[in-house]
Amino acid sequence: SVMLGYWDDTNATAEAIDSNGWMHTRDLALMDGDGYLRIVGRLTDMIIRGGENIYPREIEEFLYTHPNIEDAQVIGVPSKMYGEEVMAWLKLKAGTDATDEALTAYCRGQISTTKIPRYWKRVETFPMTVTGKVQKFRMRELAMSELDLVDPADKDHA
Repeated sequence: SVMLGYWDDTNATAEAIDSNGWMHTRDLALMDGDGYLRIVGRLTDMIIRGGENIYPREIEEFLYTHPNIEDAQVIGVPSKMYGEEVMAWLKLKAGTDATDEALTAYCRGQISTTKIPRYWKRVETFPMTVTGKVQKFRMRELAMSELDLVDPADKDHA
């Protein structure tokens, strides 16, 4: 086992470690034909658009191939039609630019149309924890506010 539990937090321990002692990390992985595992993201980051599971990491890896993109983070934001839409937050290389149209054109024909971001946002930095981990939940909150989107699962706004 990786650990016995979280220090002084029985609730977090119960959520992460099952009765057989297995720790559930909530990481998502795919196994190839040779039996090798490839981590593709976190369960909490997965986007479900129109019933299709979309792994943000796959889109991020593709966006890294764009010559003007220094860093990319992909999140799901609420959509009345599809449940979620894809949104990309981009940190561009110094002195470069890329329009939404140019970015969409770059993606077209290279990744599935369902994976092409509907929304694009350029930033200097991403919301981070004190340990340097990107806070995708915070990115989603900020995006929902800026785009005036309401989560259809939110009973108070349905």
